[in-house]
Amino acid sequence: MNSLTDFGISGLTDKEVTTSREKFGSNIFNYKKENSFLDALKSIAKEPMVILLLVASSIYFITGNWGDGIFLASAIILVGSISLYQDSRSRKALENLKNLTHPKSKVIRNGKVLEIDSEELVIGDFLMTEEGSTISADGTIVHSNDFSVDESILTGESLSIYKDSKSSDNSIFTGSTVASGLAIAQINAIGNLTKLGKIGKSLEDINEEKTPLELKISNFVKLMSIWGGVVFLLVWVINYLRSGIILDSLLKALTLAMSILPEEIPVAFTTFMALGAWRLMKMGIVVKQMKTVETLGSATVICTDKTGTITQNKMALAKLFTLETGQVVNADENLETNEKDLVTMAMWASEPIPFDPMEIALHNAYGKSTSIDERPNYKMVHEYPLGGKPPMMTHLFENVEGNLIIAAKGAPEAIFAVSNLTSLEIDKLQETMYSLGKEGYRLLAVGKAIFTGQAYPEHQQDFKFDFKGIVAFYDPPKENIPQVLKDFEKAGIQVKLVTGDNANTAMAIAKQINFKGYEKSMSGDELMQLSDAELQEKVKDINVFSRMFPDAKLRIVNALKKNNEVVAMTGDGVNDGPALKASHIGIAMGKKGTEIAKQAASLILVDDDLSKMVDAIAMGRKIYTNLKKAIQYIISIHIPIILTVFIPLALRWVYPNIFSPSHVILLELIMGPTCSIIFENEPMEKNLMFKKPRPFSTTFFNYKELTTSVIQGLAITLGALSVYQYSVAVGFSESITRTMVFMVLIFANIFLTLINRSFYYSIFTTIKYKNPLVPLIIGITLILSLILLYITPFSHFFEFESLSINELGISFVAGGLSVLWYELVKWLKRSKNSD
Repeated sequence: MNSLTDFGISGLTDKEVTTSREKFGSNIFNYKKENSFLDALKSIAKEPMVILLLVASSIYFITGNWGDGIFLASAIILVGSISLYQDSRSRKALENLKNLTHPKSKVIRNGKVLEIDSEELVIGDFLMTEEGSTISADGTIVHSNDFSVDESILTGESLSIYKDSKSSDNSIFTGSTVASGLAIAQINAIGNLTKLGKIGKSLEDINEEKTPLELKISNFVKLMSIWGGVVFLLVWVINYLRSGIILDSLLKALTLAMSILPEEIPVAFTTFMALGAWRLMKMGIVVKQMKTVETLGSATVICTDKTGTITQNKMALAKLFTLETGQVVNADENLETNEKDLVTMAMWASEPIPFDPMEIALHNAYGKSTSIDERPNYKMVHEYPLGGKPPMMTHLFENVEGNLIIAAKGAPEAIFAVSNLTSLEIDKLQETMYSLGKEGYRLLAVGKAIFTGQAYPEHQQDFKFDFKGIVAFYDPPKENIPQVLKDFEKAGIQVKLVTGDNANTAMAIAKQINFKGYEKSMSGDELMQLSDAELQEKVKDINVFSRMFPDAKLRIVNALKKNNEVVAMTGDGVNDGPALKASHIGIAMGKKGTEIAKQAASLILVDDDLSKMVDAIAMGRKIYTNLKKAIQYIISIHIPIILTVFIPLALRWVYPNIFSPSHVILLELIMGPTCSIIFENEPMEKNLMFKKPRPFSTTFFNYKELTTSVIQGLAITLGALSVYQYSVAVGFSESITRTMVFMVLIFANIFLTLINRSFYYSIFTTIKYKNPLVPLIIGITLILSLILLYITPFSHFFEFESLSINELGISFVAGGLSVLWYELVKWLKRSKNSD
């Protein structure tokens, strides 16, 4: 490979970097940011539950009931603190993700190419930008190969512009993306002083849209709030007409309104999504948007590229073939003159500073095979970028004596078309290509042209080339890929191989990894000739797509989506951007992925390891089912609180005001952590990765699941109100009745937590699940209940009574039976499935 010093670029020294940073600062946009802590406080102050607590505590203070007033004011602080803690956890998780997705930049320092965080760039640095990268600072080009840039972020002009050091516009700008080639530029502006910084465009200003699930949850909470408001007014009016005391009536109405509000649901959603993203990050999967976590569990099809995802991306030069010898030889043997000429011409057809693995391999092979390195003696004078279908590229080099080298490489079919080959020679080459392709080699053909004069033709295809031969690269499959494919199959997820390689190479690699359907393939050109309806049918059966280009990839994704598949798509190059964006889950590679691919994708595999997608999908399914459990729990536990407050009041039972706002908020504080803390930490159920993916349209609130939650809630209500009536029937006081009903709800809450850990497996199975928070939270709940009942200041304050063993036993049995009946339903489900 050419040394950077051959181009006169050694970059800044470490000392110069420090001096520049001290003088000009860091490459950071400094915009006035909102105070996230104050924002969180404002949003808490707007919460309906906090507003209700404020009103209730104010009434207590006005009426001189200081104890309850102080308790509710403390509850506001506690609820606010919990919300702030959850919010800070979520923000911290997302902040960590943002730090991981910081763009990286290549820079030349001390004569070496380094990859650093773009924020660390300084003025005077030599920035190396290549195809697919986003430019992170403004600078002036000092060297380039086939360099074009998309500046639409600044100009709105979508066409890419070719630039080099000699062009009148030889500047590059922050935020623009490299469409082709490579450039080295010296940085002259960073941060706010860049063109983008002056315009004040910050990519962080883009607001994320709410996902369908977020909208459904938000609408559900709004609907419950509206119902709460209606019932609140109704109860206030009824009570006022009965008693004529305005503040007392208002308190009773507030108690009911508080019991109706399911304020834990949005908290649970945000917590689950943010912590899910954080857990994925620890596994080496960077989720750029929280909504991806929600979508992951629904994936039904994964479209994966081959190089670097299925294979190791080593791209070692393995075989050489020339027509002169008619033999395929190993590239690491002692090469004869013809093979050396082939390697030399393939190297000249590569970029002078290579960044593609195949071009790096060709430069290395040339360095080993030649006795005299000619690279420092030649300068590139003209180039034709990779283009045409199938694609090829041509480079023109000249030395000081005026000797010209014209070298081309590309898809064999492209070089055949511009070479002086006989039909017999083409037959021989096709035969060789077929046998090499069948073994999984990736093939490039190489040509050399002779040209005199200065007026180079407009198109590279206008040169007449001498065919030099074929270079074959081998990129072995990753060892874990066969197992990954089995895991996807078990989970009901189809895998499609979408590659730029020819059909033989793609099918050979597919066969090696036991890829289902490897024997059938379709090329990009064939695909483009199909109508949308025909393609929708074809994508159901065909799993290997070869010679793919951006439009063809996009059509595959859209056809799968029309078939109601939830599509995950892996990609790493500039050309993958549209397909990554169009898919439901765009997956970019962390190591070999271009910045454009990473920007278009919704998640990044840090180690380019496809097996992590199996883990990610499992995590997505786990988060979804755990969130569903949490929300079903919230609905089930809210119904008895609402009805235990409402029914005695509405039906004018002996003790109509069994619970005050203090009791409701106490129940909320005891039960609130259960849904967010216990269920978020639940392990994955053992059958989850053997189920088919859930349909994307499925929501939490489908009729069957909602009915289950409502029936569970009504059963707990029945248990609580039966104990109420029993207590009244045997002549217990109001305080004993209140305490017994309260304890029924506490015991029912504990049993509901244990039962709802699975809606399929029995409690004896789920009790073995590893979740240390289950005994901890249940233990805290029981200790807190005992304190409320048996420590006099607390029992006196909440108007509770110390219960006898017998009374406590009745509450325990009622709470248990009101929930444990669901075990019978689960048993029936299991016995149906075993038939």
